[in-house]
Formats: sequence, C-alpha cells, structure tokens
Amino acid sequence: MELEMSSTASAIGVSVPVLRFLLCFVATIPVSFLWRLLPSGAAKHIFAAGSGAYLSYLSFGFSSNLHFLIPMALGYASMLLLRRRAGILTFFTGFGYLIGCHVYYMSGDAWKEGGIDATGALMVLVLKVISCAINYSDGLLKEEDLRETQKKYRLTRLPSILEYVGYCLCCGSHFAGPVYEIKDYLEYTENKGIWACSKDKSLPSPYLATLRALIQAAICMTFYMYLVPQYPLTRFSEPIYYEYSFWRKLFTQYMSGLTARWKYYFIWSISEASMIISGLGFTGWSNSSPPKPQWGRAKNVDILGVELATSAVQVPLVWNIQVSTWLRYYVYDRLIQKGKKPGFFQLLATQTVSAVWHGLYPGYIIFFVQL
Repeated sequence: MELEMSSTASAIGVSVPVLRFLLCFVATIPVSFLWRLLPSGAAKHIFAAGSGAYLSYLSFGFSSNLHFLIPMALGYASMLLLRRRAGILTFFTGFGYLIGCHVYYMSGDAWKEGGIDATGALMVLVLKVISCAINYSDGLLKEEDLRETQKKYRLTRLPSILEYVGYCLCCGSHFAGPVYEIKDYLEYTENKGIWACSKDKSLPSPYLATLRALIQAAICMTFYMYLVPQYPLTRFSEPIYYEYSFWRKLFTQYMSGLTARWKYYFIWSISEASMIISGLGFTGWSNSSPPKPQWGRAKNVDILGVELATSAVQVPLVWNIQVSTWLRYYVYDRLIQKGKKPGFFQLLATQTVSAVWHGLYPGYIIFFVQL
C-alpha cells in the first residue's frame, strides 16, 4: 500500500503525506453525503465528530486531534464557567494557541518541504470556537441592544458537548473551511429553520450544484498541474531567474502567483462540493421565478472576482469569503461603539487579526495591513 502511494505521489509530483491529505480531503464528499442521510439529532453529531476526527488522524496523525482538543476544551470551559466573558476569553486563548502553533510549525514550512501539518484545519477550528463562545455570551444581552447579525446567531442555551464537538470537527468544513455558524449547524442537524420540511415544502436536491463544484475543482486542478512545472514558486531562487529581463521577471511573477492560486481554488471547490452535498451549504431560495436554491454558505471563493479584481481592496471580498464575513461580524462590527461611525482603528485591527490568523510571516502583515 505504501509503495503504491509512493509511486502515485511521484507521478503527480507531490509527497506521500500531501497525497494522503488530498485523498482524505476528497473523501469528505462521500462522507458528507452519508451524513446527509442520517436521522436528525445525536446520530448526526456523532457521525460529524467521529468522521472529522478519523480523517484528521489519517491526514495529520494522532497529535492533530490533541491540537484541536485544546482550543475546543478552553472554549467550552469558558462558556460553561464564565459565560459573560466567554467570548473575549476564547478569542485571546484561541488566537494565543494558534499563534503558538504557527511559531512551532513555522506557518506552513512543512508543506514547502513536502510534509503536512494541521495548522490549516486548526485555523478554521479556532474561528468556529470563538464565534460559538461570542454568540453564547450574546445570549445574555437584551435583544434591543444587538445588531441584526447578533440577533440572528445568538445562543440562548449552551450547546451540549456532543453538539459542540460535532460542529467543530464536521469534516465537510474541518480541513479548509468554509467557516459557518453553530446556530446554522444546529438548525440543520435538527431539521429546523430553512431545513424544516412540510407537505408543501421540500429541500432542494444538491446533486447538480455538487456536480458544478466538482467540475470546477477538476478544471482548477488541470490548470494547476499544467502550469506548475512551467511556473513553480521555486523559480525565484534559481540562477536562471536573475538572467531574465525586467518584463520577463514581471511576467514570471504574475504567472507563478496565478499558478499557485489554482491550488487554492481546487481545495475550496472540493470543500464547496462537500458542504453542498451534505445539505448544510443551503442558504434558502432566490427571488427569481421559479425560485432557485442558493448555496452561499458553501462558497469560499469567487474565481472570476479574484482574477478580474481591479484593486487589492476587492480581493478580500471574493477570496476566502466566509473568513472575511467572520472578520466583519466578530472583529470589525464589535469594535464600533454604539452611535459612532467606524474609522481607521476598526479597519486596522481587523486586518491585523486577519494577518495574524494567516501566519506570522512579514508578508501577511504587510499585505493585510496595507489594504
């Protein structure tokens, strides 16, 4: 088995750990399909938690689940013991632990050396844990003092441990996002809200939307596999690069960046397919005639929006969309004092949190802060 994986990995130009991760990542699609078929309640939570933990173990090893357990435990303990301060406590402990892992793993150096680590999944998990704790704290506040998003996502009861772990480790979004709210997860697993069925109202079929996401993933991977031998990021450290003319260097830089982006488009397309086929990606019906199902919760990137953006300011709105939404809800909006307009401080703080969340390389700080 290991020999077969080695030969397959060599054939497609990746290491065995990366191939193992990709196989587990693609496996989230059939796993999410099975999750959709389970009855509501405990069965869904157990399957979500168990499948997420098992695929993490196969991808990253046993230590990954220990890394996930720490921020999860700290977040739940803060909700259980210090509800009023749970949000702020979880924010700083979650980000503190994430920063520690970024330092320990050097924010992705394992990937560059052909290995793999769990920091990407941990980044998603930390945002989930923090939003859950903040929404539980919001449950103590008077409704008239809340913004619309706070009213929508506030939690009036503490999720059970089973519900909480299922939400945190749900494999459809565990590896690479998208981030979503625990209230949506609970309504989905309990067949409530937009997922409630009746005689004259049924849930939409996810298969066509899933197929579109899979076709998009195949196209993205095809582009990546075709371009990466010609424009690898390692080209910048090769002697031949320094012999290029100015315009060829500029073109090579652009093409190398474009090539690298197709990898992320592929990853997010697979996540989108996984979320859609589970049913959790459903966000309601359009106002068109006839109404069409919308799957906005599953969408994490607008490829054309990124490639055709006319300024760097537009990119965060179409790249890692759900994280941008999270940052607006839980950082930017929360720093605006009642009765006052947002200003430079709110924007700077939000972009700084985004940079630190991504990693500790100076490039992240420079890029996000200057937006």
